[in-house]
Amino acid sequence: MISERLNQALNDQIKHELESYYLYLSMAAYFHTSNLDGMGRWMRGQAHEEMVHAMKFLDHLLDRGAKVQLPDLKQHKTEWNSPLEAWQDAYKHEQFITSKINELMDIAREEKDYQVQPLLTWFIEEQIEEEATSGKIAEEMAMVSDTKHGLFFMDRELGQRAFPTGSPLDPEAYSSSS
Repeated sequence: MISERLNQALNDQIKHELESYYLYLSMAAYFHTSNLDGMGRWMRGQAHEEMVHAMKFLDHLLDRGAKVQLPDLKQHKTEWNSPLEAWQDAYKHEQFITSKINELMDIAREEKDYQVQPLLTWFIEEQIEEEATSGKIAEEMAMVSDTKHGLFFMDRELGQRAFPTGSPLDPEAYSSSS
């Protein structure tokens, strides 16, 4: 049986993952509005991942007969002064999520909840990738600054991100030609 403390912490993590989804969707809208559709596409893909992450936690709670409580979401930032600022914020947000996952593992160990630890280990490893990717992109954006050629190159490169088949965040999944 899952402890009340861990149950609440996992519900809080669902909230953090859904807020991540919302943040990255806001970033996608910002990039699309700025005619940086490749970066917008990349952020849509990131939003998709965050929704999947929320569902992993939700399903874990359901599988264990625990209570799922979905609290109100916090609206994060929706406007940025530059693409660089948005990418820096994405990196900072991933660092925040890493800290929350680490806190969950601390609670799981204190509560001697061995059933949740494989899930949390997966997330710890996932956060290594998330921080490395967002940090690298933020660094590359700092290198190109606001040069039009650099932004064009980065936008084209980031626009190559593939979506999982059927992702509702992929514009091709709901275009009239499909």
